[in-house]
Amino acid sequence: MMPANRKSPANRYRAPSIGLHWLMLLLFVAVYGSIELRQLFEKGSDPREALKTWHFMLGMLAFALAWLRLAARLSGPAPAIRPEPPGLQHLSSRLLHLALYVLMIGMPLTGWLVLSATGKPIPFFGLELPALIGENKALARQIKELHETVGTIGYVLIGGHAMAALYHHYIKRDGTLVRMLPGRD
Repeated sequence: MMPANRKSPANRYRAPSIGLHWLMLLLFVAVYGSIELRQLFEKGSDPREALKTWHFMLGMLAFALAWLRLAARLSGPAPAIRPEPPGLQHLSSRLLHLALYVLMIGMPLTGWLVLSATGKPIPFFGLELPALIGENKALARQIKELHETVGTIGYVLIGGHAMAALYHHYIKRDGTLVRMLPGRD
């Protein structure tokens, strides 16, 4: 049974944090979806190029929102889980959240570096972002490999985060998932 006070304001994240959390999930789905779906189209085709452009733009939007999310997170303490989880579980939660923030900031940054090093424009909803580094094809290949590897690891991190939330909700029944659900207090 869930604790009776699970939805009290002190036990929930604030609305900006909740909104940014779920918006980031939608962005992750769109960023990963656009790059995976591009494979359905021939190289150089208009749909494939459009999906790659959307991947870049949505990734950069995620980058900008990750900083807002980090600011919201640092502006106050997270609501406590009650009962408090064991030390190792608490540590693994903190490490997973840190890894997700590194993913949210690092992936778009490495994507920006790849485009910069290949000499390609960096599109952002009608704007073109400046290159971060000069053209260097060899460096671009290395950064792209890192970007793709970390992108694969991202599936594990996101899946692990979701599984932990479901574990807390359905097995521990401690209200952890409810703290991040939108809704009235």
